[in-house]
Amino acid sequence: MSAIEVAGLEKSYGQLRAVGGVSFSVRKGEVFSLLGPNGAGKTTTIEILEGLRRQDGGTARVLGLDPWHKGYELHERIGVIPQGFKFLDYPTPREAIAYYAALFNRRVEPDEMLRRVILEDAANVWFQNLSGGQKQKLGMALSLVNDPEVVFLDEPTTGLDPQARRAVWEVIRKLKNEGRTVMLTTHYLEEAEELADRVAIMNHGKIVAMGTTGEIESKFGSGQKMMVKAKDDLLTYLRENTKLQVEGEAGTVTIRLRDKDDALVALGAIEESGTDWGDLNVKRDSLEDVFLRLVGEEGREEGTE
Repeated sequence: MSAIEVAGLEKSYGQLRAVGGVSFSVRKGEVFSLLGPNGAGKTTTIEILEGLRRQDGGTARVLGLDPWHKGYELHERIGVIPQGFKFLDYPTPREAIAYYAALFNRRVEPDEMLRRVILEDAANVWFQNLSGGQKQKLGMALSLVNDPEVVFLDEPTTGLDPQARRAVWEVIRKLKNEGRTVMLTTHYLEEAEELADRVAIMNHGKIVAMGTTGEIESKFGSGQKMMVKAKDDLLTYLRENTKLQVEGEAGTVTIRLRDKDDALVALGAIEESGTDWGDLNVKRDSLEDVFLRLVGEEGREEGTE
C-alpha cells in the first residue's frame, strides 16, 4: 500500500520549470530517496508533498490526503526536517521537545525522545552550542513528537562530518525499523545506497531513473569491467590483438566485459602480452557511475560521494 502517490506533478517559477511531469509512489514503511544535483527539483517536489507549495499541475497524495487542501490534517500525521534545520539559540533539546509537544498537544517524555535519536548526552545544552550533527538529530526528534507516519528529510546530513553523518543514518534506520515511511532527499550517493529501499534520480525537473540501486545499476550501467594496473604497452597490445573494448587512464587499463568469455579472453591476452602488470579487479558500475552518466557535469560539481 502506498504512503505517497505522485502523478504528472508540475511546478514553474516564471519561465523556470522546476518540476516537469514527475510521477512516482512510495510504499508504506520504505525509505525512498530523491537524488539529483542542485536545481534538479528535489526540494520543490518535497515542499509540494509537505503542503508548503501548490503545484501547477498533476496530483499529489500523502496518506491519501491532498497536501495543499488538507494541510492541517496532514501535518498532524507527518514529520518534517527542512534543509539547514535551525531553532532558537537558547532552548535546550529537552526544552525544545517539551515546547513542540505542547504545540501538538501530545504527551511526550523528552528524555525518551532524546534517547531515540541518540542525543541524551546533550539534553541540557543550548541549541546554539550544539554541533551540526546534534542540531540535525534534534530536528529529527522534533519531527517525531507527533508520532508521524511519514517523515520528510530534506538533505539532513549536508555539511556534517562523516561521523555525524553516520550517527544520523542510525536514526533513519531506527525510523524504518519502527515501520515509518521516510522520504529522503540527498546528493550523497553513499547515503542513498546505505539507507534507501528505492531511489529516484532527478535532473532538470524530471525523473531520469528509478528503482533499487541494483536495478538502476543494471539498467543504466555499462556492465562489468576488468581494471588492471599497467602501462600503456598493455593498452596498445589489447587494442591491436583483441576485439575487446579497452580504455586507459592514469596507469589503469579498463576492459569492458560483455560476458564471461570476454573475461577469459582478457586474462589470456594479458598473460600473452608479456607486459608488466599489477593489481587486477573486476567491478560493476556503481550508483555514482550511473548518476554521473545520467546528470553529467552538474552532478560532478555537487561533490557526490
